[in-house]
Amino acid sequence: MCSRGDAQRSGRVAGRSAERGAPRPGRSAMSRSKVAIVLCLDVGFTMSSSAPDEESSLEQAKKVMTKFVQRQVFAESKDEVAVVLFGTDGTRNDLASRDQYQNISVHRSLMLPDFDLLEDIQDVIKPGSEQADFLDAIIVCMDLLQKQTVGKKYEKRHIELFTDLGSTVSEDQLEIIIANLKKTGISLQFFLPFPVDVDDEGGDTSASVHSHIHRNPFPRKGLTEQQKEGIDVVRKLMHALDEEGGLEEIYTFRESLERLSMFKKIERRPMAWPCQLTIGSNLSIRIVAYKSVTEEKVKKVWTTVDAKTLRKDDVQKETVYCLNDDDETEVQKDDTIQGFRYGSDIVPFSKEDEEQMKYKTGAKCFSVLGFSRSSQIQRHCYMGNQVLKVFAAKDDENAAVAFSALVHALDELKVVAVVRYAYDRRSNPQIGAAFPYIKDAYECLIYVQLPYMEDLRQYIFSSLKNNKKCIPTADQLSAVDSLIDSMNLVYEADDGETFEDLFKPSKIPNPHFQRLYQCLQHKAFHPNEPLPPIEEHLLKMLEMPSVVKERCQGPLEKIKALFPLKEVVKKKDKKTAQDIFKDSSEDGPNPKKPRIEDEEGSFSIMKLAEGNVTSVGSVNPAEDFRILVRQKNADFKDVSQQLIKHIDQFLENKGSQYYMKGINCIRVFREEAVKLSKVQCFNDFLQALKSKVEDKALADFWEIMMQDRISLITKDEAKESSVTSEEAEKFLAPKEKKNEILPPTDEGGDVDDLVSTIKTLCVFRIKL
Repeated sequence: MCSRGDAQRSGRVAGRSAERGAPRPGRSAMSRSKVAIVLCLDVGFTMSSSAPDEESSLEQAKKVMTKFVQRQVFAESKDEVAVVLFGTDGTRNDLASRDQYQNISVHRSLMLPDFDLLEDIQDVIKPGSEQADFLDAIIVCMDLLQKQTVGKKYEKRHIELFTDLGSTVSEDQLEIIIANLKKTGISLQFFLPFPVDVDDEGGDTSASVHSHIHRNPFPRKGLTEQQKEGIDVVRKLMHALDEEGGLEEIYTFRESLERLSMFKKIERRPMAWPCQLTIGSNLSIRIVAYKSVTEEKVKKVWTTVDAKTLRKDDVQKETVYCLNDDDETEVQKDDTIQGFRYGSDIVPFSKEDEEQMKYKTGAKCFSVLGFSRSSQIQRHCYMGNQVLKVFAAKDDENAAVAFSALVHALDELKVVAVVRYAYDRRSNPQIGAAFPYIKDAYECLIYVQLPYMEDLRQYIFSSLKNNKKCIPTADQLSAVDSLIDSMNLVYEADDGETFEDLFKPSKIPNPHFQRLYQCLQHKAFHPNEPLPPIEEHLLKMLEMPSVVKERCQGPLEKIKALFPLKEVVKKKDKKTAQDIFKDSSEDGPNPKKPRIEDEEGSFSIMKLAEGNVTSVGSVNPAEDFRILVRQKNADFKDVSQQLIKHIDQFLENKGSQYYMKGINCIRVFREEAVKLSKVQCFNDFLQALKSKVEDKALADFWEIMMQDRISLITKDEAKESSVTSEEAEKFLAPKEKKNEILPPTDEGGDVDDLVSTIKTLCVFRIKL
């Protein structure tokens, strides 16, 4: 065992005690300072033993460690992690002597966690055949933390110990260890395969660690005498370190996995935006703003590497500009220029023109244009991708007094400031509202962007009140009210004063990030295996809370009864000769003009009587075509050529209204070709049309064709066709073009480009 001098020597450290409490499972560190963490793992032979069909304690502990390191890696944490193993076959630590601190090895010194550490935990760390005292292991961890943190700034130093307490333990140096842990400020956590209150036969069971939460998920086996003794030592140690919360630092492996199942979010350093808040030309207040709410995006770290060597340096990209001709004539970059598509024309714009055209904001600003009642700023008008919190400048007493007066005046009068906001001289200005926000700890303005005229979308819908069939009954209104009440996401206690949110979006991590990190970690260790299924907890994150789901069942049944749904089957009208040849004048004059429909069975003799159609005209070519091809002895090919001529004219005019006329003609052409078994005529036309579209750069027209799914007639639609569904789907896809170089976009969201670029063809030549 260790000597008194060794234990005392390991506890010496310069400086004052740091505050207890290291990053715990499921918690995020409030401070952004570094933390030194030692993961101390028991690999002794008892850790690797397990019952049939059960996971060993060592494997469970390695899972917890893996989850913890994963969180640190993907959160880009600056915390440093070391690994100490005890129960190893060999010995490697600075305190080892002939008979002391044996079978304890420092596997990894303090450094940033990475994928190498994850690989070590999964594949390199193996069970040992020896045993070691976990108190000796704690002393080795303390010694490592002292030596490797000298001269460096760490907010906290922390030991996480994973063991099944199956090894012999000596309490000779327990008091010295407790004293040195307190003196150095090193915090300690235990992770066990069972809760500390599992032994109900003796000991102080009243000090159990939330037994209703720390349930033992594994089959209860009788604890050995050595494990019972170890539990007593752990209780004494943790009680001595913290009488009130010491036992709260003891976790089970299962509980830890649940808490660590979520990857931590990347911690962002707050970036201050200093500016002057101006009101008129004579009043200026120094302010500083911070982003309070903004959309988090995946960090773009994807790169192109050689598939065999996985090295980025083995791939080189060369960009070549080419003309869109048969020879793909190469063009020098200096001979290209930006352009703005204006209708069917391209307006050339040089870099100099673009700079002169840009809105000149002068400099960054936060200028008050006026004030408005807060009730006038509608919630649906909030826009933008961020919310700013604006404070008075630090260490400026005059600014603080003036800013506080403004905030309180706005709050008392229930008004907001309408401001002009520009992030910097390169940014387009925004109009926004600054709301007063007063808390006990601070007061500020909250800035939210407001829309310009072009940003608003005005839609007019008919009122439901004008339709008597849509007016709900009193019972229906009451049922919907009950449903809304039952789905309330705020729980109110019986006393009427205690409230609790049942669903907190601000506490829910983005499932997209969680899934991405899960897949990246899996691919790092298993590159040739398929991706794992989505974890169950990710699927359940955005589900309705179970309490609410249970509570709303009754109101939902009532809704179902009061709002019955019936399947309506549309019946085809049977038309007789009397219906077709019926003279409408017999029943009196009908002021409404008969509606022309494109549905099956809508054609009648009456339509043929509406004038003598001899050719496809330009006013209504689609309907003319439909009438002509159904006439006796009609030449389908000749009539279709007349229709194709008008379609070509519509495409030459290049306008959305002409495009839609052309689309309507093509749709009618296709329908009649199927009905009259002229499939090949239509398919030949459509293939020729696609070639014209590509030659004349009518990509926007073909986009409409793709959206409306107007493709070749397949053999599923007409037996005369030889085109399969797959070929028809492939036909719709536009012809593959060379990669286009587009101008880089500003990720900050503060600078908007006013100019689009010509789609210039280029070829990427990748050299391996």
